[in-house]
Parts: sequence; structure tokens; C-alpha cells
Amino acid sequence: MDGAPLKQILRLAVPALPVLAAEPLYLLVDTAVVGHLGATELGALGIGAIVLAQVSTQLTFLSYGTTSRAARLHGSGRRDQAVAEGVQATWLALTAGVLLVVLGQLLAGPVARVLAGPGPLADAATSWLRTALFGVPLILVTLAGNGWMRGVQDTRRPLRYVLAGNGVSAVLCPLLVYGAGWGLEGSAVANVVGQVVGAVLFLNALRVERVSLALDLAVVRAQLVLGRDLVLRSLAFQACFVSASTVAARTSVAAVGAHQVVLQLWMFLALLLDSLAIAAQSMVGAALGADDDHRARALAGRFARYGLVFGVVLGVLFAGLAGVLPRVFTTDAAVLAEIPHAWWFFVVMQPVAGVVFALDGVFLGAGDAAYLRTATLLSALVGFLPLIWLSLALGWGLAGIWTGLVLFMLLRLATLLARLRSGRWAVVGAVRG
Repeated sequence: MDGAPLKQILRLAVPALPVLAAEPLYLLVDTAVVGHLGATELGALGIGAIVLAQVSTQLTFLSYGTTSRAARLHGSGRRDQAVAEGVQATWLALTAGVLLVVLGQLLAGPVARVLAGPGPLADAATSWLRTALFGVPLILVTLAGNGWMRGVQDTRRPLRYVLAGNGVSAVLCPLLVYGAGWGLEGSAVANVVGQVVGAVLFLNALRVERVSLALDLAVVRAQLVLGRDLVLRSLAFQACFVSASTVAARTSVAAVGAHQVVLQLWMFLALLLDSLAIAAQSMVGAALGADDDHRARALAGRFARYGLVFGVVLGVLFAGLAGVLPRVFTTDAAVLAEIPHAWWFFVVMQPVAGVVFALDGVFLGAGDAAYLRTATLLSALVGFLPLIWLSLALGWGLAGIWTGLVLFMLLRLATLLARLRSGRWAVVGAVRG
């Protein structure tokens, strides 16, 4: 293969990178702003953020599943049908989002108390959640918009839309938290305002495409079938991260604050690495839609190699920042003392994560969601969850939590490499049969 694929990868991945990084980057800003309020507020943000992630990321098929289906249609020359996938995903986003807001208001308090135990930490997390939940329909609309645009290989407009929304949030957060004196709740309000801006821009993008905006139940059903496997996969991820936050919260306030700082950095870097996965989804899906399985296989190997290089670079960079970066997020001495217990696990995972996320993108673009579901569930059940609860029982603290996360990623790497070598993922056609 010549240099053209690298240029195409960069054309898709470079604009996708700030889009993927925008939300975790905002959470890092949020963490830095809230962290100076105190350990309780920082811990509450950690609990609230992980619950909000639970609510919204269970429906990431609105993005990843839509990209898979739209990319195949785009590769086969059916752009109008590819955009129509976005219309139906947006209907799903609005419907699910409203239901989740209602349920979330009812369950915010009980869920926070389950995760953090009764007391000021759970009360503060509940207050933050009740406001932040109003942004869920807007988050889901943005996911759907990103999905169809990536499918038609347009990553530039999502960049503008997401940066506009998150830019508004980042400016408002310190103004509302400190200037207006709203404290922790000010960060939640800033979140929602920014999400309104982004969602409106994505809705307008569909309007100007001149495709039917009517509900198509046949397409919705097809999206839900793919979504079922992606939701189960996402549940495995969230079971790991929620369990980790729960064990950290029950260890100490300092431990949950430290875990929040390192976890947000992990999420941030995971989505930076996922920029390759976005390009992989679009390019591999288009290749298979055009009946070119040879190109799809060649692209898969190339993406895996690029992911490894990207991960090594990030690992080296953050190893060098170990003594400096944590102080950006908190000045609490107890939290700073706990951070090294997680930091070096986080650094070591980056090369593994680079390959894992790149191959995730390859198989998502191929529509191989059933395999990803099974492999992720097994990795969580065998690798992470037993170790995390042993960590709670035996008092291993953050070192035990992050050892479990490393084992989870290593098992995922093994299952993905086995699938890559088998070649059974490379099924051609405008729609995966």
C-alpha cells in the first residue's frame, strides 16, 4: 500500500481527535476547578461523573453503531441512506434521553448512596447529578450526529460543533462555580448549557441535508439489533469503572479523589487513542461496503501498528509528567499522596490501549459487534471484577483497583489479536449479513 492511506487516516483521525477529547478535556477542566473546592466536592464529582457516564455511554451505539452502518452504505455509493441512518439514530436519542432524565431524577439519590455510602459525599453527588442529567438527551443527539457524519467521512463539522459546545462549558464553569458562588452545582449547569449548543448544531446539520426526517421503524429496529450487542459491551466497561469508583469511595475520601484524577486522565487518553478507531471504523466499513475485503484486512494491520506507536508515545509523555501534572488538579496533600498508587498502572497501560482501541475501531467498522460483546464481557468477568472486589475485601486500595484494570486490558488485547488473525470479521456488503 502507498502513502495515500496514511493521508486519509490523518484526514479523518486528526479532526476526530479533538472531538473525542473535548468531553474528557472538559471533565479535566471541571475536575481542576472543582478540585480546589475540597476533597468532598472532588469525590462527589467523581461519583456523579461516573453515574452520568453510565447513563449516556450505554447508548454509544448511537454513535458507533450508526458509523458502522452509515460507512458501509457510503462505501457502496448510497450517501442519502447513510445520512438517513443519522435521522433514525437521532429519533432514538431523543426518545431514550427523555426517559433517562425521568428515571435519573428518581434514582439519583439512591444510586449515589449505594456508590459512596450515606453522608456528605453522596449528598453532594446527588445534587450535581440532578442538574447534570438534564443534558442526557443532548449528549445522545450529539452521539447520533457524530455517528452518521463519521460514516460519510466528515469529521470536520463535528469538530466545530463539539468545540463550540464545550468551549461554552469551559468558560462558564469557573464563572458559575466561583464567580456566581454556585459551587459544585455550577459545574453541572455549565455542562448542560454547552450540551444545548452542541445538540442544536447537530440537529441543524440533519435539517440541511434534504433527507426525510420521518421516523422509519425498519431502520430503527436494525439499529437496535446492532445496539443490543454494543450496549452489553458498554455495560461490561461501566461495570468495571463503577466498581472501581465504588471501591475507591469506600477506601477513603482521599482515595476516591485520587482515583477521579487518574481515571479522568485515563478517559482523556483513551479517547485520544480512539481517534484512530474513528478513522478505522469509517475506512474499514467503507472498504467492506465496496466489497474490498483485501483492503479492509490491510487497513486493520496498519491501524494496529499505528495504535501501538501512539500508545508508547503517550506512555512516555505521562511518565515524565508524574511529578507535575497531579498538582494541576488538586492541592490536597492526602489526595496527592494517593495518586502514585494508580499513576504507574495508568502509564503502563497506554501501549496496550493503543492497539486495543485501534482494533476496536476495525471490528466496529466491520459490524462485528457480537464478538466484541462476548470478548469484553469475558475480560471483565474473568479479569477485572474478581480482582476489584478482592481489593476491597483485602484492603489493597488503588494499587489493587488499577491492577485489575491492567488485567482487563491485557485480556481484551489477547481476544482482539486472535480475532484479527482469524479473518472472520471481514464480511463484505453494504449491510453486514
